[in-house]
Amino acid sequence: MTNLSTQGGGAATGTGDRSRPRAALAALCATQIVSWGIVYYAFPVLNPQITAATGWPTGATTAAFSLALVISALAGIRVGRILDRRGPRAVMTIGSAIGVVSLLIVAAAPNLPVLFAGWALAGLTMASTFYQPAFAGLTRWWAPDHVRALTIVTLAGGLASTVFAPLTAALADHLSWRHTYLVLAAILAAVTIPAHALALRAPWPDPPTSPAHKAEGTEGVGRSQPFLLLAAAFTLSGFAMYAVVVALVPLLLERGYTSSQAAWALGIGGAGQTLGRTLYAALARRTTPTARTTILIALGGLTTAAFATAPGPYALLIAVSVVAGMVRGNLTLLQATAITDRWGATHYGRLSGLLAAPATAAAALAPFAGAALAVPLGGYGPLFYVLAAVSAVAALLAPWTAVSGVRHRYTRL
Repeated sequence: MTNLSTQGGGAATGTGDRSRPRAALAALCATQIVSWGIVYYAFPVLNPQITAATGWPTGATTAAFSLALVISALAGIRVGRILDRRGPRAVMTIGSAIGVVSLLIVAAAPNLPVLFAGWALAGLTMASTFYQPAFAGLTRWWAPDHVRALTIVTLAGGLASTVFAPLTAALADHLSWRHTYLVLAAILAAVTIPAHALALRAPWPDPPTSPAHKAEGTEGVGRSQPFLLLAAAFTLSGFAMYAVVVALVPLLLERGYTSSQAAWALGIGGAGQTLGRTLYAALARRTTPTARTTILIALGGLTTAAFATAPGPYALLIAVSVVAGMVRGNLTLLQATAITDRWGATHYGRLSGLLAAPATAAAALAPFAGAALAVPLGGYGPLFYVLAAVSAVAALLAPWTAVSGVRHRYTRL
């Protein structure tokens, strides 16, 4: 029976008696672009200006940003439980409001403790507005065709850096970093709060069942060898991937490129993510979950090594950024479907929160660890070689994440 008590409104469409909010896909496309673009991608663009204007050490400011990601990882487990019971509407609406407040605190921070407090609050926003709650809603509302819905939203979300990295750089050319964050906070409030509150109104259905999967308790799955190895592979891969994203701008600045060129190189990777996600359906039809996990993580390591190896020309770096973005885009969809591919959707929110927690924590440490390691390693070029090696280890773990009896490929996307 569908639970009608938690979210009202919406239109009945789709399969059987499942009700889907008419505007959810369009709204989530817009809010993922804005949320990721402002709360996440603006920081690597603004951080050089923040440290230059305040005198705060780069390690300290990146540690504050890392704190947000750590809190996001921890909060994501609790958020997953709420999502399984109640759906994404309240979680994402409140999270958007918290995000606006957090950016106002960051913009006004007179010292590092206040900056840390602002980013700590932003961690709650990341847990409640980024992909995890959006994926939970789409997986439940759009089952059994959820992969199509996930692909559409991630296609849009891949544009976050493409839109907001150059936009943030343009604002920073005319405004201080503090005023830039104020403008971005206003955009976040204007787009995400009403979109989440108004567009995610639909009855929250019971989880779908599939003959390809046997519903298991979260405790049993969470302690199984495939789950633990999958978490380890995603953790190592996530560490390398997010360290590359945050370290790409300083790498290019170190090589003599302008801040605008560096921002565009980072931003163009978002276009690559969008392009890459259009290819995921074809990859999913032709590979098992284990095979594509191994392939995509290995490709991530190869693109990281390419950044380390090629100092230029600029056009080549742009091409590498596009390919790296394509891989990141596919990895996002890989992680979004990893639970349903192996264990079904019954406990999707809870299990995805458990799976994402160590990877998000590793991603949280990545900016700080990258900045800290670059000094003893002799620069960001050697750092990228180390990150490529980390991805290689993750790729070696991936073949051991297979679940007995699960060999299917997608046939309907």
